[in-house]
Amino acid sequence: MGQKRKHVMAVASAGGHWVQLSRLAPAWAGCEVTYVTTDPGLEAEVREAAEAAGEPQPRFRTVIEANRWQKLRLLRMVLQLAAILVWHRPDVVVTTGAAPGVIALRLAALMRTRTVWIDSIANAEKLSLSGRLAGNHADLWLTQWEHLAAPEGPDFRGSVV
Repeated sequence: MGQKRKHVMAVASAGGHWVQLSRLAPAWAGCEVTYVTTDPGLEAEVREAAEAAGEPQPRFRTVIEANRWQKLRLLRMVLQLAAILVWHRPDVVVTTGAAPGVIALRLAALMRTRTVWIDSIANAEKLSLSGRLAGNHADLWLTQWEHLAAPEGPDFRGSVV
């Protein structure tokens, strides 16, 4: 009997966070994948990319768009992400941010699921607020700027873009 494929849940807000997450897709080739984002229109892109790479079709889930000033929407996002995590039970959650990434990472950590935070390349001068909130809860915390790496984290291993 074959070994179970690792299940990666890749989470990011639409826009630049999503672009960076999408460029990481070759890293989880051969894995079972669930993508989570805030824009349902991105599903076609995910399906086309999987087909072009000869990979099985991933799962695709969406959550409401919210930010730190929209408390009720954030609560709804938390509930949506909790349900998705409980339903799919990934082996690892990988995120480039922002709000859905922080929340998914924190919830995954509570479930003892491995987590990876990759701070956005747009944050060249300092870590993002999301990165600072998520970093200490991530199993692997990365920055895309070498000068932002620190002994206590995050680490630098190159950039996505």
